Amino acid sequence: MGQSQKVLVAGAGKSGISSARLLLAMGGEVVLYDGNATLYEPALLAEFEEGAPIRIVLGELGEEALTGVSLCVISPGISLETPFVELIRGAGIPIWGELQLAYHCAKGCLAAITGTNGKTTTTALVGEILKAYYRDVYVVGNIGIPYTEVALQTTDESVTVAEVSSFQLETAVDFHPQASAILNITPDHLNRHHTMECYIAVKESITANQTEEDTCVLNYDDEVLRAFGQSEELRPRTVFFSSRSQLPEGYYMEGFQIMHASGGRAVPLMDVRDMNLLGRHNHENVMAAIAVATAMGVPMETILRVVKEFKAVEHRIEFVLERLGVRYYNDSKGTNPDAAIQAVKAMPGPILLIGGGYDKGSSYDEWIESFGGNVKYLVLLGQTRDKIAECARAHGFTNVMYAEDMEEAVRVCAYYAESGDCVLLSPACASWGMFKDYEERGRIFKDCVRSL
Repeated sequence: MGQSQKVLVAGAGKSGISSARLLLAMGGEVVLYDGNATLYEPALLAEFEEGAPIRIVLGELGEEALTGVSLCVISPGISLETPFVELIRGAGIPIWGELQLAYHCAKGCLAAITGTNGKTTTTALVGEILKAYYRDVYVVGNIGIPYTEVALQTTDESVTVAEVSSFQLETAVDFHPQASAILNITPDHLNRHHTMECYIAVKESITANQTEEDTCVLNYDDEVLRAFGQSEELRPRTVFFSSRSQLPEGYYMEGFQIMHASGGRAVPLMDVRDMNLLGRHNHENVMAAIAVATAMGVPMETILRVVKEFKAVEHRIEFVLERLGVRYYNDSKGTNPDAAIQAVKAMPGPILLIGGGYDKGSSYDEWIESFGGNVKYLVLLGQTRDKIAECARAHGFTNVMYAEDMEEAVRVCAYYAESGDCVLLSPACASWGMFKDYEERGRIFKDCVRSL
C-alpha cells in the first residue's frame, strides 16, 4: 500500500476508527463508511484531527463513494456476505482486514494466537512473558488494543503478540507470524462461517504464510489439529501440547506436572498447583504459552517465573469476591458452550450458573451434560433462554429459572446459594442484544455482586 492512496474503511467502530487513523498517518485519504445511518457524523469526525482528508458515508454505500478508491479495509465484525461487499468486489477493489493493514505497516517479530477458546488468557500470558524479557513489547488484537493502533510505533526491535479471531483471518493476505498457535477448534460463529469445514480452514490459515523457519503450536488432544500438525502441507515446525496424552515430543501433563519432552528425554517444568489459574483448560493455555514464548526466544527460567505470578484476565473465570461463604466468578468471556464447559469444570464447589444471551446458532447439549450434578441452579437471561431451558429439560435438568436482567440474576443466585457454593456467570452465548459486549456484561455482573 502506497502513500496518498484513497482507502474505503468499512465499519466506524473501534477497529475502523483505528484503521482510518493509521491510514491518515501514512498520508492516505479515507472514506469511512458505516451502514448505520443513525450515527452522528460530527462525533465521528471528532475522532480525527481537524482538516484530515476523511469523508464520512453512512447508510447505503453508492458507487460514487468508490470513485478513486484503490483499497477497502473492512472491520472484522462485518460479514463478507454483506451486500455492499459485492459492490466493492464488483468494482475490482481489493479487500483487507484491520489485521492485514496493521501487519503491512508494522515491524519486528510477531506471535499470533487463535483458537475457539483460551485466546485472551494465552495472549495475555505470552505478553507478560515477553515483557519480562524484551524491552519493546506490544499485546494487540481481540484482547482490546487494535493492532492498527500501535503498528507505526513498532520497530525492528519490537516483539508483538496478537490475539487473532477467525473474522480477522478471513481477510488476511500475507500475514506472517514467526510463531503461531491454534489452541482448539470447537463449533462457534457458525452463523458467520456456516460450516465447521469453513471455520476450521479459516483458523488453520494462520499458518498460510509461515515457513520452515517458523513455529506452529497445536493442541494434540484436538483431533482436527493433530491431523493438521501431522500433514505434509504444514510448513512450519510443529510443537504439540496435551493435557491428556504423554507425548514423545512437546509439552504434556503428568499428574500435576507440566512436562517437556525433547530428544527422547522428558523433564518436569512446573507444578500447576503453583499457578493462580484454575482448570485443565488453563493448563493447556499455559503449555501453549510456554511453547510460543520459547519459540520467541525467551529463556525457560523467565517463562516459568511469569507463569507462576500470572493471574486470570478480566472476564475469564475471574474471581470477584467471597460473600457469606459464597464465591462469585465472572466468566463473561465464555461466549460459546465449550468455553462455558471449561468454566463449569474449573469451579471449586457446587454452582449456581447464570447463562444465556444472543443466539449464534450453537447447540447446548454438551454444556448441559457437563453439569454432572455440580450445577444446582441455572438462571437464564436473554434471547436464548427458552432454547436453553428446553435443552436442559430434555437432559433431565429442571432447576431452571429466568431473570429479566443481570441484577435480578445475581440476586436470585445470592438468595439460593449456600456457604461453599460458587455463583458463576458463564453465559455460553454472545452478549449482543442486552449488552454492548462481553466486557460490559462482565462489569455489570461484578457491580451487581458488589452491591449485594
